[in-house]
Amino acid sequence: MKCLLLGNGGREAVLAEQISKDFELYSIMAYANPSIVEYVEKSNGKYIVGDPFNKELVGKFVKEEGIEACVVSQDNLLQEGLIDYAKSLGLKTFGPTSKGAKVEWSKSYALDIVSKLAPEMVIKNQSISNLQELNEVMKNYSDDSFVVKPEGLTGGKGVKVGGIHFKGKDEGFEYAKSCLEADGRVIVQDKVEGREFTVMALTDGKNIVVTPTTFDYPYRFDEDKGPGTGGMGCLSFENGLLPFLEQKDIDTCSKLISDTIKYVNKDSMEFSGVIYGGFFKCKQGIKFIEFNARFGDPEAINVLNSLETPFGDVMKNIWEQKLSKDNCKFKNNYTFTVYVVSPDYAIRKGSPCEFSLNTKGIKDKGAKVYFASTKNIDKNLYTSVGTSRLFAIHASGKTLEEARNIVYSAMEGNVDKNLDYRNDIGEIYEH
Repeated sequence: MKCLLLGNGGREAVLAEQISKDFELYSIMAYANPSIVEYVEKSNGKYIVGDPFNKELVGKFVKEEGIEACVVSQDNLLQEGLIDYAKSLGLKTFGPTSKGAKVEWSKSYALDIVSKLAPEMVIKNQSISNLQELNEVMKNYSDDSFVVKPEGLTGGKGVKVGGIHFKGKDEGFEYAKSCLEADGRVIVQDKVEGREFTVMALTDGKNIVVTPTTFDYPYRFDEDKGPGTGGMGCLSFENGLLPFLEQKDIDTCSKLISDTIKYVNKDSMEFSGVIYGGFFKCKQGIKFIEFNARFGDPEAINVLNSLETPFGDVMKNIWEQKLSKDNCKFKNNYTFTVYVVSPDYAIRKGSPCEFSLNTKGIKDKGAKVYFASTKNIDKNLYTSVGTSRLFAIHASGKTLEEARNIVYSAMEGNVDKNLDYRNDIGEIYEH
């Protein structure tokens, strides 16, 4: 079967690896991501450098190459309806329609659903649509003990927490005002204390299978300091849990995810593929943060490297609505991922970053490389594309320490010293 993958990031790199094991892989990329290029060529597929948002281009490529399936797991591509378009071309699809993906691209919509399905999991919040409402809501706070959430997509970088991302009530107000002006709506939410975690599930639109739970490192610097990012690293444990979680916590989140899928699909099939929710474990119980309508990045790297069942089989079971724990199994392993970035990442807008990378040296140490916002110039020389993360290095192991040591030792002497990454992935901090 010929399968089209749209998107360019590290998430798409690991998806390319998995898809290429069972299908001929085809891709439309805004730039030639080296990982995706590698897996396309290994599968005897084909790629073109072009705009994946251009439906005319997508349709022409699909028709000319006889493509039969399409995978989309990038937030803005889903919002723009690329799965809807693939369905209209008669392709089998992995990913929600634009209407299904609304659980991610409209935070107020997601909160409205959770308020109906599990009101006890909702943190006190206000969805604000004008400046007068914002001024009234601000009267409820004497300091910066609140969180500002943009209504729309921000690539994992838009949510700002008082006392961490902004200092003082006035600074928080100004940020909320800028979000309101940009999107026409902003959410202001009480700040709560707890442990943050994500629960991801594969779904065929009726059934869900929960993946191993991952722990993400969203802050730029060691000890969880600095601005929020798309994620600087990620890990998972062999039992699928995290040290501060119990199975009943996962069950609570799983029920909400399952009920949400049923709610979104109550009138027509809008959602299949993968959904994940962000949650806090608080003294008051599990609290909902947000939904994402696609694989997380870097979480996808960890989860798909834990998958025991071939991903091609998982996709087929989703298309046939036969997904179950029996035909979607995961290994009992530890996974560990670190993202490498330019020194300017998430701090300032920098110029293009050229760097050297010895991928063979990394692979010889037992680790994998997944490129993100990077293209190859010549042999071991690369350059950044845009301002996002450059590449991820991943390893799995029988213990967390084993996986961690593989990754960090593989980086020594193989990663350009001018690049940056967190040295403390593996430490779990309490917030």
